[in-house]
Amino acid sequence: MRKSYRIKREDEFQDVFESGQSVANRNYVIYYLRRPEAKHFRVGISVGKKIGHRANVRNRIKRYIRQSLLELKPQVDPQMDFLVIARKGAKNLDMATSKKNLVHALTLAGIIKPEQK
Repeated sequence: MRKSYRIKREDEFQDVFESGQSVANRNYVIYYLRRPEAKHFRVGISVGKKIGHRANVRNRIKRYIRQSLLELKPQVDPQMDFLVIARKGAKNLDMATSKKNLVHALTLAGIIKPEQK
């Protein structure tokens, strides 16, 4: 994912935390903030040390989240800034289950539209 699609600076993270809304499921918390002037969405990913004490565990979770967002990119509302924060349960998920849980949380937030069957 390009750097322009990422939220990296602390003040941008805090802006979404303080001004935005949040939803959660068992494995992820999503904080989101609408930006009408935006050309595309931006995402910040946070996986704390409580999730996995080793960096390789945290990095694997972040890779799963980034790959899922890359696959969902056409469905994501382009006027959103959002943060994905992993919870302890995310440590034990494989890629498919992680994506399914992330889609559920993003749908609850209204960032992506539910799939039509």
